[in-house]
This record gives sequence, C-alpha cells and structure tokens, in this order.
Amino acid sequence: MDIGIDVRSIDRTELRDINSVQIDMALSREERIKSYVEQIGNPYCYIDDGIVVGIGYANTPISLQERLQAYACSLD
Repeated sequence: MDIGIDVRSIDRTELRDINSVQIDMALSREERIKSYVEQIGNPYCYIDDGIVVGIGYANTPISLQERLQAYACSLD
C-alpha cells in the first residue's frame, strides 16, 4: 500500500522551504530531529528550490538500499 502524498493537491502556501531549515550540529541527535520537525512542519511534504517534494513509503520487502543499488546498476 502506497501512502505517498499527492503533491498536486497540496496548498503550497502551507509548506515550508527546506532551505530555510538550520540544523545546530552541537545539539544531540534527538534535539536535532525535534528542531528539524519544528522548523519544517510536515517532514513528508515541503518545498525545495521551488519544487513541492512529497515523501511516501510503500509496504515492500525491498529496502531503499537495494532499490538504489538496482538503480545505480541500471545506469551503466
């Protein structure tokens, strides 16, 4: 089941630009994550360089690493 976001139906005015997010590397991992989510609002849908980015996940036994390896191999 795909739980991705349909970026065509998103109100762009409600999204935040990821380029405005500032990460303080002096903070602990947990504090950095909390700060990121507070700054970006919805971590699954945001704007990057004027483009709406929607992130979703599919219920599949194939890992992201395996997908990326397959993609890299297909480029040859």
